[in-house]
Amino acid sequence: MIQPAHPDLSLRKQSALIGLPLSSYYYQPVPMDPFNLLLMKLIDGEYLKHPFYGVRRMTKHIKENHKELGPVNRKRVARLMRIMGIQGIHPKKKLSIPSKDHQIYPYLLKGVVIDHPDQVWSVDITYIPMKKGFCYLVAIVDWYSRSIVSWKLSVTMEVDFCIEALQNALQMSHPEIFNSDQGSQFTSKAFVQLLLDRNIQVSMDGKGRVFDNIFIERFWRTIKYEEVYLHSYENVWEAEKKIGAYIHFYNQERFHSSLGYLTPNALYQDKKVVVSYQKEGETISL
Repeated sequence: MIQPAHPDLSLRKQSALIGLPLSSYYYQPVPMDPFNLLLMKLIDGEYLKHPFYGVRRMTKHIKENHKELGPVNRKRVARLMRIMGIQGIHPKKKLSIPSKDHQIYPYLLKGVVIDHPDQVWSVDITYIPMKKGFCYLVAIVDWYSRSIVSWKLSVTMEVDFCIEALQNALQMSHPEIFNSDQGSQFTSKAFVQLLLDRNIQVSMDGKGRVFDNIFIERFWRTIKYEEVYLHSYENVWEAEKKIGAYIHFYNQERFHSSLGYLTPNALYQDKKVVVSYQKEGETISL
């Protein structure tokens, strides 16, 4: 834990050492209505299953499948979806909102055969519920191995925690192509310049195309069902500790059937391993 009066380490340095943005230390959770927090968890779970659900369908789902909650109006659902960063029109999470001032790059991965580690990395942000609020998780995944190369938690949607996650990843290795959505965090000059300075090709999903970044979307489903939804984190510190432990398990110990029952890190570290998997009816060899 951070010690405010540490004789040798500043608050910023202590935050960096434990991998948590300094903003999280100063963050004071705003109490939320428990009913709203419950609705947000239900919305998040349903959105993982049906990312094309907008406000009307989401409201209908809650009314039909959770009648014990009593009346739930569409305006409340719309407001909570906005807080969570879930878009109600296009089938893509809107946690990172585009900025008109930022350059948008083309999607480079259509038809590309992924056959080695560090060929393609991708990044995304997702909502993480806590007992008295919520935070956000950013993760960078290697497409070939599904290994989580880097991740960070934050209580805000500012770009800093995304840049920290990218800087940590680039200290270990460099991809040939880096893919993201068109959100303001990933199109910001500071974020993109880190990639361009290393001659990394920048690729961005088509607007509203949820499957352009399919491997990170699959990871969100996995970590939420196997970790996040099984706990009720007291605060961001507990979330950081347990999510960190799960990601270590996911990378080092969890066997993936789609990887020939190898772990992500085993595949990431061994370029000679060959496995096959199905993607939209097409068999791709790795």
